[in-house]
Amino acid sequence: MSNSYNYDDQAQFYPFFILTLTSIITLPLTYTLLRKPSDAAAASKVPRIDSSFVLQDAEIIDAQRAKQKRKELRLKRMLIAATGWAVMLYMVYLMVVTARHAPKIWNPYDILDIGMSASEKQINSRYRKLSVTMHPDKRQPDPAKNESLEAINDHWVEIVKAYKALTDEEVRKNYIEFGNPDGKQSTSFGIALPEWLVANASGPYVLLFYFLLLGPGLILLVGKWWYGMQKFTREKILVTSAGNMFREHKEKMDGGDVVNAISSAAEYQEVLAGGKADAGLGKLEGKVLGEEDVGMLAKDRKQLEEQDDAVRRKTLALVWAYLSRVDLGDKTLEAEKYEVAPTALRMTEAFTSISIAHMTTPTVLASFHLAQSLTQAIPTAPRRMPLLQLPYFTATNIKTIEETTSTPSKEHLTIQAFMSLPPEQRRALATAAGLNSTHLSTAERLARQLPLLRIEKTFFKVQGERYIIPSSLVQFVVKARVIPPGTPKADIPALKGSDLTDPDPAEGDLKAQKEEIEQHGLPLVHAPYLPRDKSPKWHVFLADTRQNRVAVPPFTFSTFDKKAFEDDGKGGVKPTFEVVTLKMQFQAPPQQGEYKFQMHLICDSYVGFDEQREVVLNVEDASRAEEVDDDDYISEPDEDTIAGQMAALKGQPTSDGATQPPRRPRREVKPADDEESDYESGTDEDVDSDSETDTDTDSDGE
Repeated sequence: MSNSYNYDDQAQFYPFFILTLTSIITLPLTYTLLRKPSDAAAASKVPRIDSSFVLQDAEIIDAQRAKQKRKELRLKRMLIAATGWAVMLYMVYLMVVTARHAPKIWNPYDILDIGMSASEKQINSRYRKLSVTMHPDKRQPDPAKNESLEAINDHWVEIVKAYKALTDEEVRKNYIEFGNPDGKQSTSFGIALPEWLVANASGPYVLLFYFLLLGPGLILLVGKWWYGMQKFTREKILVTSAGNMFREHKEKMDGGDVVNAISSAAEYQEVLAGGKADAGLGKLEGKVLGEEDVGMLAKDRKQLEEQDDAVRRKTLALVWAYLSRVDLGDKTLEAEKYEVAPTALRMTEAFTSISIAHMTTPTVLASFHLAQSLTQAIPTAPRRMPLLQLPYFTATNIKTIEETTSTPSKEHLTIQAFMSLPPEQRRALATAAGLNSTHLSTAERLARQLPLLRIEKTFFKVQGERYIIPSSLVQFVVKARVIPPGTPKADIPALKGSDLTDPDPAEGDLKAQKEEIEQHGLPLVHAPYLPRDKSPKWHVFLADTRQNRVAVPPFTFSTFDKKAFEDDGKGGVKPTFEVVTLKMQFQAPPQQGEYKFQMHLICDSYVGFDEQREVVLNVEDASRAEEVDDDDYISEPDEDTIAGQMAALKGQPTSDGATQPPRRPRREVKPADDEESDYESGTDEDVDSDSETDTDTDSDGE
């Protein structure tokens, strides 16, 4: 018998096939589109900083912010996902409306209308009755019932086959073996494709489609993916840009040098495509180089004037104009100024990674500080004024305030220093600088919502160990809490002893060791000049001050283990004063000794919120790890005790009490009030502390 292939012209099966293939692509793609980035997800859980301040260029900045969001929407992937969902819905519609035609199994008992338990006598009797009523000689075609002579004959043939299948030995054998009294039948295979797709007329087009898909299409797809992977670095910047910035890196760089380095990136060519690079360049340079308050040093001006590439030259001028808040007097130039800022910030973050790889402290700090300046649109040093982050504060009135206060000539007044002044003095300074009471109140309300992270204690430890020995895995723990500038001391709750400890999970408690602590985000950065939403991050690293090198690379924290802010009920936020824990883990030095580091706590979004302090790591000799503490010593049970008798029955050693070695007196523990030194080691005193290997570097917050 021959085999035949039947295509699914009635749409019974191919919708299932198409639906499955389409869902394999559409569902993961939809997930990537709907899934929020980790920082955005964290930021959505907390309220935002409230401020009524509106910039003069707010309309331009909002337009650029909307443009940035459109870039992040990934339009191509959205169109593919929408098409996929449309195809899937249409396939589901076909599956619902299409009637199912299940093949009927040939059953002689059904044809004779008798039960399967009928005997041969009953079968013969039934056949005789049917021959009287159903034989073609006894029936006439009935048009009313749509019965033709051919249909009557076919029906009688089926009755005869059914009768023989149950009574004739040879026919019965065919029925049992092949399921049909006539023996083996032709086999039909259904293909889950519509018939029109494989019809003779469609054949050349189908072949052409397969050729294009498996030939040039597959090559182009793989090639595009491969070259796309090779085109970008892990930081999602062009490899060309990374190479350019790598060549610009120097051992010692300041903010201006980093600005010059990031201007070499190729990403700006998209912003300044076509004739935009030359348009308005002369006017732009005249504004930037003609302003006295632009935070450019002589070498920075020289770097700008020596640039030959039009794109890089205009980029450099736009970045300096943005940092110095220069009014360019042209809407097109203003739009380009704000459009360049997010790209410059992204390039700065990439250059920071390059600087960290070189491990030079000055360049790493310059990169972090430029990220702060780009976020807040504040010039680099020496015109890096933290008070510019407050609404209505300008460089002119800040100079007046700083001249009136006793601020050192080389340092600018920070927000926390200004807010720590008595209210009457702040009002007097603001009035003298030309700020009215309404503007000052707006600035003070904003300052009291900023996330100033104040360190309360730092220490080194090794989890589960009493001493830090060479090459052990050390944790540097920072205990801190968010206390915004201007927070009254009466509102700050006192610290509890448990707030400054870091207890280790019990040994063997796998659930506690694997348990993930819930993380809490912070409000989005208040950055009115930056046309992009940004979540604040903190970087902690250890530096060797003698060699000016980074000893332990930065660890980045964008969320905390405790909630730092909550809604104040007025549209803003207020601090919770919860103590948060920041941990960085690294390998201890290979030799014992006392190692002094300078710890840097850097906020990437606000100027003047950084903190530095000296910390000391005491590495003990490896033999100290072998010592057994008196508290951990368990003596053998005495013979006259129940435990001793049980041990004797088990064949274990016991003690008669006279041979028991005397216990040494317990070491005295210093009270917490005596721990005032910033450099004292707690490995001898903190025997009863929750953290067994604490090497305290600080006991009191500032």
